[in-house]
Amino acid sequence: MIGNIANENGYINYSEDVVANIVGISTMECYGVVGMASKNAKDGLWELIKGESLSKGVRVRSKDNELFIELYIMVQYGTKISVIANNIIQKIRYNVENYTGIKVSSITVNVQGVRV
Repeated sequence: MIGNIANENGYINYSEDVVANIVGISTMECYGVVGMASKNAKDGLWELIKGESLSKGVRVRSKDNELFIELYIMVQYGTKISVIANNIIQKIRYNVENYTGIKVSSITVNVQGVRV
């Protein structure tokens, strides 16, 4: 379990997959993102993930009920990477904190490639 929230009605436990899916969907909604990137273990190459499993390009860690998110993306050629990364960070922080109620401590965006 990645996050636990307790209130007067009981407990809510979030798994890593739920948070990773929220991050993946939020990332794909941002302009300039072509897809998520996943490392192919046997070849050591990065492959593009479009819609089948967006959580493969996301790593989520939790410590003291705070989230540390790391994601791997591919961007569109001709777009400014710093603007895309800032948009992704703002959107992920807003969506994860509003949907789950868990504080996001840090978000690391790793650009693995540029697609034409």
